[in-house]
Amino acid sequence: MLLELVKVAKFPGSPWLAHVRTSFGHIAVPWCGDPIAEPGAYHVEWTIDEDITWGRNARPAVGTGPGLRTGGHCVILRGQLSVTEDGAALLNLDGTNILLDLTDPLPEEAAHTWVELFIEREKVSLYPYAL
Repeated sequence: MLLELVKVAKFPGSPWLAHVRTSFGHIAVPWCGDPIAEPGAYHVEWTIDEDITWGRNARPAVGTGPGLRTGGHCVILRGQLSVTEDGAALLNLDGTNILLDLTDPLPEEAAHTWVELFIEREKVSLYPYAL
């Protein structure tokens, strides 16, 4: 995914955080790239290091379309959910698929719907890469 890196900052006791902006929202999450990265456009891979449990940290979205926002100590990602033939779950965030680890199989009605994930900020990471 291509996004805009606004800045990278570090606060005591926390990882390097990237303040990023997209056309559908902005958040600050751990940055796994160069801590002195300059502001600008970066291609990134998203990882979520938290098990997804339907009804706890995943639920149907109120609206449609991709979204990023902050909610207390968590980030909220809105995307379209899909399930592969072998039972893996993917969140499509504006054309980028993020692999999800599930605690239990998703309800059948959840597949191919817009969902919101509520993930602790420290459990979402961005890995920049060059094309």
